[in-house]
Parts: sequence; structure tokens; C-alpha cells
Amino acid sequence: MRRIAVLDVGKTNGKLALVDGETLAEIAVLTRPNRVLPGPPWPHMDLDGHWTFFLDGLRQMQEAHGIDAISVTTHGAAAVLLDGQGRLAVPMLDYEHPIPADPAYNALRSRFAITGSPRLPGGLNLGAQLHWLMGRPEVAARVAHVVTYPQYWGFRLTGELASDMTSLGCHTDLWDPWQGQLSPVAKALGLESRIAPARRADEVLGGVTPEVTAATGIPAGTPVAVGIHDSNASLYPHLLGRTGPFAVVSTGTWVVCMAVGGQAAALDPARDVLVNVNALGQPVPSARFMGGREYEIIRAGSTAVPDAADRAAVLGQGVMLLPSVQSGCGPFPGRQASWTAEPATEGHRMAALAWYLALMTRICLDLAGAAGPVIVEGPFARNPDYLDMLAVLSPDGIATAASATGTSTGAAMLCLPDARAPETRPWPRPEGEALAVYARAWWAACQT
Repeated sequence: MRRIAVLDVGKTNGKLALVDGETLAEIAVLTRPNRVLPGPPWPHMDLDGHWTFFLDGLRQMQEAHGIDAISVTTHGAAAVLLDGQGRLAVPMLDYEHPIPADPAYNALRSRFAITGSPRLPGGLNLGAQLHWLMGRPEVAARVAHVVTYPQYWGFRLTGELASDMTSLGCHTDLWDPWQGQLSPVAKALGLESRIAPARRADEVLGGVTPEVTAATGIPAGTPVAVGIHDSNASLYPHLLGRTGPFAVVSTGTWVVCMAVGGQAAALDPARDVLVNVNALGQPVPSARFMGGREYEIIRAGSTAVPDAADRAAVLGQGVMLLPSVQSGCGPFPGRQASWTAEPATEGHRMAALAWYLALMTRICLDLAGAAGPVIVEGPFARNPDYLDMLAVLSPDGIATAASATGTSTGAAMLCLPDARAPETRPWPRPEGEALAVYARAWWAACQT
């Protein structure tokens, strides 16, 4: 296969990428904001807007290049509820909608030892979303099928219903990652028979329908992969190309640190540590924080690029951002962010912010029991200050992915069983001890 179109829906943006099957380079990219529409009945995702965008983009890419296969990757904590005719039963709930904590749901959840899923705020546990929605009799009566988010787009493309193990294994409460099956929570919610069958992400879901062909020109029957959770899309290429312990840091709205073959660690669900399920169906200890969102909040639109003088000033004055900017998640839950000293310039702010994000990343890696080299995927792989600090803190070294975004590449590789893993570039460890001294001081400040 030469050209794979990837529907890539992150929490911040929707994207359509065309990936070259030989080089794994992105030939063409289209994006749109992932807008949340207000109620009624609740804040929900703009599925129709995305679908129009995808069909138009697929038509353009088919006309310009040709499309041989389609894959899908999306953010987690998301599912779509369908009625018996395959129509939306209800609008797709935004997981950031503040669902109130419910003792009844807490009582039916399985233990962390069974699901690897910590209790998270709001709708970050998909099971909590479904409990909240299905508690409305008018909703429960309409729901015939529950499909995880990548497979909703697969359903629109092929008419075939499925879920995938990476999305069900993404802190949903609904999956047992060690047994590879639905958890008791799915049955307790009355959804065991309504959750679409779980399949591996790299299987073929089906071929595009005649309706999609008419709208895009893509030949009927063009294969569509089952699809994958976005952080696991970043991990997938490296699963195929590496042996021995390593870790992948997937950066975007969320920074997700995934430890493959790492050290045995007592996973602490109170610190946003969880067990993901990779594309091969294997459990992967992970930890995360909302790093991309934190970056946007603190930079507040600034485009300043720190220089050597900025870095020296931040080091000399001990300017530090302490956790947590998003206090409801991550390794320091409930803590409110603060500055040890207010940054004097935007350059100072951006340097301290990059180092904060790297320090938070290293903590997450340690919480997940990571060992071996660390591969950084996504936007933070282009931030040299972030990479410098992470390199100082990672004794086995770090590397960056050569591709601009690991999610689209990983999703495309679901359609390319013989593809080689994309190249990574080692990042040199900075000379001197200044960053290590700063890191120790930051850590000490976090203990107070």
C-alpha cells in the first residue's frame, strides 16, 4: 500500500493526514479545531462537523494522490452511543464536562488491581460517563450499541461495528488488561452485550461503503483498519522496532509516559498512574499529566524563544514553576501551581515552563517503572529546553521521533504490517551540572 489516509482526532484538533507507506512521511495534512458544542442536552463533540471535514479532505486527497487504505486514531475517554439503526442515540458527551462524583458508581467499580484504571475526576473514566448517561431512562432505552471513539469513525466509513482493546484499556474501568476481556463493571452497567466486540487495532474493520465512495471517489471496498487510541498509536511503531526495556512519551494535550519492559513498580492510582493496553493487546504501565494544556495556559499565547541569557537568569534566580497547573490530574493531584519567583520576561517564563514539563515527565516515567532509553513523540520533541532537561534526568538517554507526529505514523502502520519502524534521533546530554542542580532544587520544593 502506498497511501494511507489517517483520521486523527485529538482533544484540541481534528486532523486528516495522508501518509506515504514507504517513507512514513506525511504527504498532505488538513486540520480543524475540535470544537465542543454547548448543550442541550450537555456539552458534546461536533461529530457532524468532523464528518463533513473528513469527507471533503478524503475527496481532495483521493483526487490529488490516491488513497489505498484508511486508519483512525482518536483521544481516549470517549465513546459514541448508537441506536438500533446505527444513528446517534444521544450527542457524544465531552469528557471534560464536570460529571459530579457519584457514590453509586464508586461502589460498583472494580479494584485497580483488576482494571489498572484509577478513579479520575469528571468523565475521564468512560465507565463514569456511561453510568451518568445510562442513569437517564430515556437514554438507556435508545442505546443499542456502544462503540469506542476510533471505531465510530470506522463505522461511518464501513458500516461495521467494533471497539478496540487500546481504547477499552484506556482508564475506562471497563476492561481487564491482564485477562483481555471486559471487566465486571461493563456487566454492572448493563452494557456487556451492547459494547461492540473488541478487536485488535491492526485488523481490517471492513471496506469503505458505496456512500463514502460517492462522496470521496475512494474505490468501494478500500480497507479501513479497526483503529487505535492516540497514545498507543505513538507507541506502536516502537513496539515493532525495539527489544529490551524502553519508554515512549506521547506529547499533546496529554503527556502519556508508557513503560515497556520496565522495572516492577508499585503503581499508585492516586497519582494518575494506570495500565494502558497496547496495540498487541498487552498491558503497559503508564503515567500521565495534562502537559499540552498546561503549556498553553502558562505561555498564554507567548511565542518567545528562550536564549542563553534567559536560561542563565532562570538558573541563577531559581525561577521555578511548581505543580500542578491542571490540579485535577497528574502526579500531584490537588496541588495548585505556583512560582517560586515571578519570571521577569517571557523568555524566562518559557524556559522555566519547558523545564517544569520535563521534570513532570520524568516523575511520570519513574512512577510507571520506566527503564532504558526514552523516545519523545509529538510537539514537545521540538522543544530543545524540554529535551535538554529530560536528557539530564534520563541515564539511558533520550531520542526524538523523526516524524512530526507519532500518532498519524503509528495509525498508518496498522495498515502496513511489513513497514519498518521510523527512525529516531538521539538527543545529546547537555554539558555541566546546572540543570541537574535545578532539578534537585525543584524536587525539594515539591516536597514542602
